[in-house]
Order: sequence, then C-alpha cells, then structure tokens
Amino acid sequence: MLKRYIVLGCFTCALGLPIRSRGQALPTSSRTGTMQLGFAGTRVSPDIGPTHASGGTIYGDFDFVHNIGLEGDIHLASWRTHDFIGEDSYLLGPRYSFHYRRVDVYGKALFGIGRLLYQTNGNQGGYDATYKIYAFGGGLDIHTIRHLNVRLIDLEEQEWPGYNPGGLSPFATTAGLAYAFR
Repeated sequence: MLKRYIVLGCFTCALGLPIRSRGQALPTSSRTGTMQLGFAGTRVSPDIGPTHASGGTIYGDFDFVHNIGLEGDIHLASWRTHDFIGEDSYLLGPRYSFHYRRVDVYGKALFGIGRLLYQTNGNQGGYDATYKIYAFGGGLDIHTIRHLNVRLIDLEEQEWPGYNPGGLSPFATTAGLAYAFR
C-alpha cells in the first residue's frame, strides 16, 4: 500500500512540475506591429472652382496593436488640374481599424500642412501658399496575397481653416496598392 502512495505522489509531482517551473516554451519571435507602404491615385475636389485636381498619393500605416495605429499621407494633387489650382497635403495622425478576415475598415484623424498652388497663364509663373490643415476620413483595405494590400477606397474631408475667407474644405478620394511588412 505504501508503494502505491509513493507511485501516486511521484506521478502527481511529475504532472505538476511543468506548471510550477513554467516549463512552457517561449515564442522564438514576436512582431512589434505591422506596416504597409503604398502608392495610390488621388482625385481632389478643391472647393474653389467647379472642377477637380488629380495626382498621386504616397501613404504608410503602422499598427502598434491589433486595431490602433498611425497613418501618414502625402497627397500630391497638383499634377493635373483644370483651373490651374493644385492642392498638396502632408498629413499624419492616429487611425483605428476593424479587421474581418481579409478586409480592414478604418477611420482616421490626420493633421499637417497643405500647399495651395496657383498658376497663371498655364505653366508661366504663379505662386503658392501653405496652411495648417486637418482631415477626418476612412476607407477599406483588402489583403489579396501575403504581402499585397489593395486600398479599395479612402475618403478624406480636409479642413483648411487658415484659408481666407472662412476656410477651405476639399474632399479627397484615393485608391491604390500597398506592400505589407508582416
């Protein structure tokens, strides 16, 4: 009978030892976040004239944790203009995203500077002005293959409060591709 208690005691100690000694393996690697860098086409309704301005956007996202991250956008909407008025903006700010399978829906609040480019008589001279701006927006990213994301749509309502009189409120629409570092 004593032999049975000794075997039972040894068996109990053997099962409890990994828990007590923290015998679980540590992960061999861990990531601090995910990042994507991309290029997109942009169309901006400049809120000054009846037409729009087109150009490109360079953007990047870094998600610190699962839903919270940082986004930076450089909109260069002065490549093709009809009224000789172009708008470039350089924005950075927080973003919050909802992940569902291969789809990310996100909202963002961005702050930065904007340049309004005026050209007179086509490309012969002109001037530009710089303003502090902010923007609120959101969009939809789709993960297609391992490292390629499609930015299906990104909408931004920008506010340029320093523009006289009463500010400027351009609306930017963007779509493009990004490389994801995972």
